[in-house]
Amino acid sequence: MFQRFYLTLLVLSSCCSYSYAQIHPLKTTDSIAQIRWVDSLYAAMSVDQKVGQLFMAQGFSNEGRSHEQNIKQLVQKYHIGGIIFSKGGPVRQAKMNNRLQETADIPLMMAMDAEWGLSMRLDSTFAFPWNMTMGAVRNDTLIKRAGEQIGKHVKRIGMHMNFGPVVDINTNPLNPIIGNRSFGEEKENVTNKALAFMQGMHSQGVLSSAKHFPGHGDTSSDSHLTLPIIDFTADRIDSVELYPYRKLIEAGVSSVMVAHLNIPALGAGAQNPSSISPRIVTRLLQDKLNFKGLVFTDAMEMKGIADVKGPGEADLSAFMAGNDVILISENIPVGIEKIKTAVGTGIITEDRLARSVKKILMAKYKVGLHDYQPVDIENLYEELNTTQNDIIYRDIMENAITVLKNNNGILPIKRLDKQKIAYVSMGDDEGAPFFTELNKYAGVDWIKADKLNELTAKLKDYTQVIVGLHKSNDHPWKDFKFTNKELVWLYEISRLNATILSVFTRPYAMLDLKTTTNLNGIIIGYQNSLIAQQLTAQAIFGGIEAKGILPVSIGDEFPAGTSYITRANGRLSYGIPEQVGLNSAKLSKIDSVVNMAIAKKMTPGAQLLIAKKGKVVYHKSFGYHTYAKKSMVRKDDIYDLASLTKILATLPMLMQQHDQGLFTLEDPLKKLIPDLKNTNKGNIPIIRALSHTGRFKPWIPFYLKTLDSVTKKPLPKYYSSKYSKEFGVQVSEKLFLRSDYSDSLYHQVVESDLRKKSNYRYSDLPYYIFKKYIEDFYDASLAKVAARTYYEKLGAYRTTFKPLKQFKKVEIVPSERDTYFRYAKVQGYVHDMGAAMQNNVGGHAGLFSDAHGVAKMMQLYLNDGIYGDEQFFSKETMQAFNTCYYCEDKVRRGVGFDKPQLSEEGPTCGCVSMTSFGHSGFTGTFAWADPEEDLIYVFLSNRTYPTMENRALIKNDIRSKIQGMIYEAIEW
Repeated sequence: MFQRFYLTLLVLSSCCSYSYAQIHPLKTTDSIAQIRWVDSLYAAMSVDQKVGQLFMAQGFSNEGRSHEQNIKQLVQKYHIGGIIFSKGGPVRQAKMNNRLQETADIPLMMAMDAEWGLSMRLDSTFAFPWNMTMGAVRNDTLIKRAGEQIGKHVKRIGMHMNFGPVVDINTNPLNPIIGNRSFGEEKENVTNKALAFMQGMHSQGVLSSAKHFPGHGDTSSDSHLTLPIIDFTADRIDSVELYPYRKLIEAGVSSVMVAHLNIPALGAGAQNPSSISPRIVTRLLQDKLNFKGLVFTDAMEMKGIADVKGPGEADLSAFMAGNDVILISENIPVGIEKIKTAVGTGIITEDRLARSVKKILMAKYKVGLHDYQPVDIENLYEELNTTQNDIIYRDIMENAITVLKNNNGILPIKRLDKQKIAYVSMGDDEGAPFFTELNKYAGVDWIKADKLNELTAKLKDYTQVIVGLHKSNDHPWKDFKFTNKELVWLYEISRLNATILSVFTRPYAMLDLKTTTNLNGIIIGYQNSLIAQQLTAQAIFGGIEAKGILPVSIGDEFPAGTSYITRANGRLSYGIPEQVGLNSAKLSKIDSVVNMAIAKKMTPGAQLLIAKKGKVVYHKSFGYHTYAKKSMVRKDDIYDLASLTKILATLPMLMQQHDQGLFTLEDPLKKLIPDLKNTNKGNIPIIRALSHTGRFKPWIPFYLKTLDSVTKKPLPKYYSSKYSKEFGVQVSEKLFLRSDYSDSLYHQVVESDLRKKSNYRYSDLPYYIFKKYIEDFYDASLAKVAARTYYEKLGAYRTTFKPLKQFKKVEIVPSERDTYFRYAKVQGYVHDMGAAMQNNVGGHAGLFSDAHGVAKMMQLYLNDGIYGDEQFFSKETMQAFNTCYYCEDKVRRGVGFDKPQLSEEGPTCGCVSMTSFGHSGFTGTFAWADPEEDLIYVFLSNRTYPTMENRALIKNDIRSKIQGMIYEAIEW
């Protein structure tokens, strides 16, 4: 409608009559065309249209048709200049935006109060962290990125202005309205953050608004309810509160919002608030600070201003004070009438009216309203909800996490094998995500009690207690304080235990602590969002650095700027694919392949994990434990790893000994076990045995000798249905092997014939010998040695032999319905028959784990022997074992590790680097690491259930196909 009106005006326009002597924050690069458009449009406008442009009404896209009709009447009848949108969804808002613009004779300036961005999801309040959280970030580039993304969002739904950044310097912990909305209390930090945020929005063609002039930071009153007093001297206000405004005005901030404040030192009192004070709006802001952009009032319906002037009078006073736009008037029709009367009587001159209206029109031209196009609704939701949002949010939160206290370097937590850790939740909001994330690093217990003495008794045996204060993340004005009960409990907990306090709300919560002396560590997560909880847990264990700075002072003990930077220690962290150069959309296609494999009964279920650059970015579970579909696979369910045992239990023990100089790879096996001296195994080099070129037979079916030759059932000579000292080796739930039989397996291996050729032939048999060596050397079982040497230190607490001793049966995925040996469902007992006959602890099989535990071991390898700041073996040893020594003989194997195929067929997708390594397992498991891509891939399944005869997973090459899809998803 109004587009034709503009074209007519452009034809009739004359030489511009409104010029600016200096660079103007609202000018465009085509300023001549801009001014021509402004002047021609202004010349054709009626007084009603001109005065209407001064008002911006509040709109809600979730209030229904009657509300929209009221707004539409203000647009059509009163010609208001714009709408500020609040509650509602983005799609509804965009549609309402289009409908309102269609009814306007002059295009509407659409704005939002999106200081943290707009809510994009039904379960999310804010798209980005609060300003105080961003104030803790050292890297201002991240704040600019947030501004850019918010600018994209608001522009995409048809908005032209975002009322941000907040530049209030918050020096009052009791401030009820600013608080989390401020970047902090140090003027340089606030200014730098505000500049970065503003520049980010400007880069997207969105207008900015610095608020709340001249400074709303030091008040304990809510200006929505009363008129706060800012009782500073003029010098103090000039040097501190006005500092960021000067810098932003120099940098071209689009607009400034004036607050409703009582500032005696500036002549703005209870009867003449700052928003209607000419001394502040005109003489200070526009004359002294030389601001030429738009000047907005804060919402005129707020009680702080509404109690001073009646409806309409306040609007008139605000305009006469120098404001350009009256925001959310208490009564727009009355306000318009008051200003029109003043114009008609000469109280307001034509020049004064033109000054504001032309600035408004200039702003409209700058945002493209001279060539208005309706919002395209198609794909709107999808374009708003991109992974870029999550990346920016995570990057900001990760950089904000702040350590305030770190006695004896308690953070990050070290020596997991020496710790017993408890978690205690405080506050009125959810702490489960924090607890879940903590348990990715160690077995942490959530301790609860109704009474303090019960709680302290339960915590008595714990070496460390992590207390989380979880306060509502619904909006930044929510209550953030400890209760009196919590203060007492925290004091007692920290008095009796080594305690780390994690605060998931504004740091001011700590002001109520009478002392922090007994707290060993304090870490601030700032918000109780899912991501804030996850990243704080990661920082506690060293998966990521803690590098934030405290943006506000917490008494004298923790002044603004306090920070202890903690280092990442090589432990895995967690994030999303795009953070490490993977495409999440491409990775999501993996889901279809796994689900297809399950649907075609290649396996009942599976766990998958992908980590890149030390960050787990894909971790999912699929299907069920069995085809009966009674137990869904969970991420922490435990699988029989089969031959992954070789590289996750036996091999790392040998690598550590090699690193200590106890043997070389060229040494013969008799160097490890002297009793082999007079056997055919004694002179086989260790390197040959581990690379499967030592002439060993592939395997020996030990169990067959213990079965009846006719019935094929276990012979009573060897087995009993009950445990006893004589029958002490449990091979299944109700089957026990003779205690003296396990040794015979080793002797059968030693006495077995060798193959004639030394070519490659995969064999389990050397691992019987290596197990014997390790257990003799340490005088302990391989299970105990591997656990205390690796798994306990790595926090791989769900990686174990004999899982039924530690975990419930329902947590363990069954591997087969054995109809040939044990005649029972194999669940919690190793599937491999030879390992089962070794009391479920074999050097080649017997290890159980979830994908997480496997990934930790693989990351240890990628870290060249370091994890959690502990060095298990050297880089040189890792390189020695991860080398293909017999590639020229067409043997792809490394030392213990499998390596990429040398021809077309092999264990991988054929797309991995030649430095990569890993192993597969008979039950349907696979683990692979690629140093060149810094990539880990773990696939766990029980393809052998209900029968190991099902080789469909292998025939269809599912594991390798998924690996190929991972590499296709790599973008950088």
